[in-house]
Amino acid sequence: MSTPQFSIVIPARNEAESLADVVNEIATVLAGQSFEIVVVDDGSTDNTGAVLRMLAGQHANLRHVAHRESCGKSAAILTGVRMAHADMICTLDGDGQNDPRAIMPLLSLASEEGVALAAGQRVKHAHSSLKRIGSKFANGLRSRMLRDNTRDTACGLKALRKDVFLQLPYFDTMHRFLPALVLREGFEVRHLDVIDRPRRHGESKYGVLDRALTGALDLIGVRWLVGRRKSVPQSTEVPAKRP
Repeated sequence: MSTPQFSIVIPARNEAESLADVVNEIATVLAGQSFEIVVVDDGSTDNTGAVLRMLAGQHANLRHVAHRESCGKSAAILTGVRMAHADMICTLDGDGQNDPRAIMPLLSLASEEGVALAAGQRVKHAHSSLKRIGSKFANGLRSRMLRDNTRDTACGLKALRKDVFLQLPYFDTMHRFLPALVLREGFEVRHLDVIDRPRRHGESKYGVLDRALTGALDLIGVRWLVGRRKSVPQSTEVPAKRP
């Protein structure tokens, strides 16, 4: 297969019930486009692997990558981006809550000159009231501390440049701080309002406790990283002076 125009990266953990719907919907929405789907099975203990093997037989542009054990969502995204063949990436979650119809608008925004990330921002959260309140508080605190001009960083829908993503400092929850990390490198970030759809099957596989325990320390760490970048080098190669 020739190099695709863009790659869809899907981190998935124990999403056997959802992945067929997600992959088939992406294939329908993007019919006629040049793309690949890279699904990273993050150490699933259900039938995710079997479902992906079945789907790979139905979709020639689907690639199934597996972690031996769960390493977290950021690690799964990093693996997917590294394995991707295209220079432009779009990520979305494997639970079906992200609408694939946002993929092309996000990629268009991320392709603008000087832009390296286009982030989906949910205008309607399909979660419990407690989760919505917690998310609103966490996003508000992050926005004030990092000044990343982003209302919501937890949305899985993001389009980004592969080369820029791979030069960002990696840590286990970096996917929650991508706007601030991209801005730190001197690139621009665009935003697109998207609807968060109800989960059809199962429950969240990356838990609330994990987010609560690690979020505060990670926020402090990213704030330190942002503060330590005083300027972004702007360089050009100077031609040799010939006699």
